[in-house]
Amino acid sequence: MNRMRSIRWLALCTLLSGCVTPKYGVEQQLTLKTPVQAVWAVAPAINLSGEPQVDPLLQADLLYQQLQSVHNVTVIPVNRVVEVYSALRITKVESEKQAALVCDQLGCDALVIPSVTLFDPYSPPKMGASVQLLLRNGLAHMENVNARDLARRATPSADQSLPPSPNFMQAVGMFDSANGSTHAAVLEYAKGRNDPLGPMGAKEYFADMDRYCGFVYHSLIADLIRQSDEIHRKDQERRDAETAQASKPETIHLADLTGGRE
Repeated sequence: MNRMRSIRWLALCTLLSGCVTPKYGVEQQLTLKTPVQAVWAVAPAINLSGEPQVDPLLQADLLYQQLQSVHNVTVIPVNRVVEVYSALRITKVESEKQAALVCDQLGCDALVIPSVTLFDPYSPPKMGASVQLLLRNGLAHMENVNARDLARRATPSADQSLPPSPNFMQAVGMFDSANGSTHAAVLEYAKGRNDPLGPMGAKEYFADMDRYCGFVYHSLIADLIRQSDEIHRKDQERRDAETAQASKPETIHLADLTGGRE
C-alpha cells in the first residue's frame, strides 16, 4: 500500500512539474562607456588555424552580429570594409596608419579585426580567436596616401622594436567547451538567447558551431570593453588631476616679495 502511494505521488509530482512552462532568461548585455556614440567597422577575419572551412567573411559577420548588441556602438558591416580594401588594393591591414586610412574612408572611429587561431567544430567544440581594435583616435584626414606603400613601411627592421601604441587593443582567448569553466560560461551566455521549449535548449550552442563562435566573440568583445573602460577611467582621472592642479591658487612666499631680504 505504501509503495503504491509513493508511486502515485511521484507520478503526480512529475505531471505537475511538466506543466510548468520554462521562462526565458536574461541575456548578458554589454555597454561601451564613452561620452559619444562610437562607430566601429568590422574587417574580414584572418584565418590562422590552418582549417580551410573557416570562412573569413562568415566569421566577420558573426562578430558583427555580436557587436550590434553592444550599447553605445554603431557597427559598419564587413562588406563596406571589403569595398574599401578593394579600392585601396589591399587584402588586410598591416599597420595603424593603414587602419587609420581605412577608417578615414569609412568615416568610423576604429577598425575591428578578428583572427581565428583554432577551429574544431566537433563535439566538444573548441575555438581559439583574437579580436584587435585599432583606434583612429582623431588622426588628421590623410590625402594622396598609397595604402600599399604604408604596408611596405609597416614592418620594423631587425634592429627596431615595435613602438608603444595607445591606439591598439587586443583580446585573445582559447575556448574549449570540454573545460568546466567554459561549459558553464556557454550556458550562462545562452540565457535569454535560446528557446527554452526547443528540443535542444542551451545544448544547441555546443552543437551549432556558428552559435558557439558567437559565444567566443561575445567573450572577447567583453574583454575589449573592459580594457576600453579602464583606459577611459585613467584618462578621466588624469584630466581631473590636471583641472584640480590648475585651479589651485598660486602660493606666494614672503621671500619672493622681499627679494630674500627680511
